Amino acid sequence: MSQLTGFNVEDMVNVTPLKGGEETQEPKVEELIAKLRRLQQGKRALEEEIEELKSVSDSLQKELVTLQTEAYQLRGISKEKEELCRKLQFQCEESEQDSARQFKHNKKSEELLEQYRCEIQEFKLKHRKQRLKFENQLHQLIEQHKNLHSIFAPERLPDELESVENTKSQLISAEQLKLAQLHRLSEELEDVRKQKQLGATTAETQDQ
Repeated sequence: MSQLTGFNVEDMVNVTPLKGGEETQEPKVEELIAKLRRLQQGKRALEEEIEELKSVSDSLQKELVTLQTEAYQLRGISKEKEELCRKLQFQCEESEQDSARQFKHNKKSEELLEQYRCEIQEFKLKHRKQRLKFENQLHQLIEQHKNLHSIFAPERLPDELESVENTKSQLISAEQLKLAQLHRLSEELEDVRKQKQLGATTAETQDQ
């Protein structure tokens, strides 16, 4: 606030007392006019200062309104941020759950893959054993074929035919011998049956 230089309202009404019991003197007109001018200058200064304060107050009021608007907007933004934060937190939790499920699924897939690998390995080993077995059987068949070829070679065919004929003759002779023995046994059996019937007939005749 501006200062009023050397001005006091009381100076306009108070009378300066005289020393030594002197009588009071009326203030001079010039002094009153000078004081009045100083008072008017002070009034103008006060009015200017009031205008300045009013301008500052209006500016502060506008700034307050602006700050209140910004505060309202910031509160709205803060609510939006909080809502977005909750959504992001929820999405984060869902992502963590999805990650856990995906990890579990991947682990299960790895276990199945390992199981399939083991089964494939077992199948390969089994197939290899079967192939080795087949190769051994094939080798044995080849050896047998070689042996049969050596046995039934064309140069040995006459000897083999002769051997077969001899064997055939021996089998025929043995068969004829067996048939003769069988015929003889049949005749003996028939004789025994006739004797039994004859004995039974004789016994019946004697009984009568």
